[in-house]
This record gives sequence, C-alpha cells and structure tokens, in this order.
Amino acid sequence: MLGALGISEFDERVYRALLAKPDRTAREIAEDLDATPSRIRHAVARLLDMGVLRTEGHGQYRPVSPRTALSALLAKYRADSEAAFAAVADVVDDLASEYRASRLQEHPNELVEVITGETAIGLRVAELTQSIRSHFWVLDRPPYLGPYSTELEEAFTKELLDRGVDIRSVYSPEALENHGRFELITRLAQLGEQARLLPTVPFRLRIMDRRVALVALIGGRYDRIAVVHQSGLLDALLELFDVYWQRAQPIVSTAPETPDQPSTDDLLLLRMLQAGYKDQAIARQLGTSARTVTRRIAAIAARLGLETRFQMGAEAAKRGWI
Repeated sequence: MLGALGISEFDERVYRALLAKPDRTAREIAEDLDATPSRIRHAVARLLDMGVLRTEGHGQYRPVSPRTALSALLAKYRADSEAAFAAVADVVDDLASEYRASRLQEHPNELVEVITGETAIGLRVAELTQSIRSHFWVLDRPPYLGPYSTELEEAFTKELLDRGVDIRSVYSPEALENHGRFELITRLAQLGEQARLLPTVPFRLRIMDRRVALVALIGGRYDRIAVVHQSGLLDALLELFDVYWQRAQPIVSTAPETPDQPSTDDLLLLRMLQAGYKDQAIARQLGTSARTVTRRIAAIAARLGLETRFQMGAEAAKRGWI
C-alpha cells in the first residue's frame, strides 16, 4: 500500500507492528512476522532513514505520527515526481524540435500548416491551447472563432494563471467592445494577466510557449489560419510581438491604491476613457445608456474640480489611478 512512498511491503508490516505495539523488540517482531531478527533490523534502519521511526533508547524505536511522517514523504515524492515529469517534458520538447528540424530539411513545406474551415481550426486551436505550459502571448483583435463568452475566457485564463503561465495580451479597442469584456480583462489583469492596449493591431496572433504561433491569414475573417512552427519565421513573429508589446499601454495601473481613489465602477470608466472609448462604446460595456455615462464623467470631473475630460485623464494618471 505504501510502495508509492518507497516503503516495501515487508517494511510496512514492520512499521504497522510498531504502530500497534511500540515497545516491541526486534526479536519479538521477528517472531510475529516469521522473519529473522537481522531482517527486522535492516527494515528498521530503512524506516529510520525515511523518518517514519525514531530512536528511543538503546535498541528501542518508536513510530513517528503517520500523518506527520507519511505526509512529509508524500510531499517529497510528489515534488520529485513533478520535477522528473517536467524534465521529461523538456526532453520531449527538445526531441520534437530536433525531429521537426530534420523533417524541415527534407520537407520545408511542413514549416507552416494552413488550416481552413471553422471545424478544423477549432480542433487544431483546442489541441494547441491544451498543451500550453509556459507562455501564451496574444495580439487580440476580431474576428473570433465562434460566439464569444466572458465565462469561457475567464475560466481559460484563470486555469493558465494557476499553472504559472506567462500571459501577455495586446488588445485593440475593437477586441474589448463585447459587453463586459473590458471589465473582465481589468479583473484578469489584477489576477496576473499582463494586458495592454494599442489603437490598432495588425492581425490576430497567438504564440504558445514560444514554440508555435497561430496567425489569421485574412483580415476580417478567421476561417483560414497558419500554424507556424519553430523557424526563422517564428522568430520574426516573436520579434514583432515584442515591438507591439513595448508600444502598448497597460490597461491596469501598477501604482498602489490611494486613499482618495474612486470607486471600482468609476475606475473602470476612467480606464475606458484612457483607452479612447467614446461614450456610446462605454455604455455598451457597462450595459447602460450613453447619457448616463456622460453624467458620470461630469460627476467625476466635478469632484476633481476640473472642466475637461483631458484635464480629468491627466489628473487621474497623475494620481496613479490609471
């Protein structure tokens, strides 16, 4: 039963015998288990090394609390297993890279896969996103594959963040027009997604683990994509992403909160103004009317003693709100 922790079946029997009656001698346990005293002593030595027994006087051994000792062993074996699996995964990636490099020498056309049709694209995208381990970098702009759902995006992003994936997203204003998405992105940014905004994004791009990229081939449509594998072309896409990343502005301020900071709703409104949203677009995000948005903006400006939106944005940035 405890073999997964490195404890053999016989050693476990010795351990259980001491749990049942800690003051037994090696000879007494040997008689109960029909074994030699020498074999019992070797088992006890192994259990001492593992920390599940402790010495108590000459020739006397006491079991450590199973919850303490075995939990520690379990944590150690789990950590060792995870490290071993991670090392194997790295080797698999390296072998796959070597295999692909040799294949590309013979068949350069395998450098890029061109996939057409929503069904085929959906299957390939799902396959690649499920294998993400370290990086997920995105240039985000419409159109999207299938209907958009804030619930699915939130669950997907949180799963990646929980796994420690480095998520960097550069959004176009059009990418944040769906109702509730701007608010979702600001919330995810506070959890760990690195989210930035640019007035224009050239095309939709996904980079996974810096080993593969998905590129929409036709602007305004997402029914034909290219899957770019490790190559000079992928290196160029990585450099291109970095250029747009450096130019983009963070959606959420990294400055610490201040005592006079506005409410969460007003901060969201200020961030959308900073991103260049018009009142009508803000209203769509917030699920309200443009007139209500205009009144809220005027109220914020009045509280700050300012007259123009430009002054309000400058003051909000100065105070570290956005």
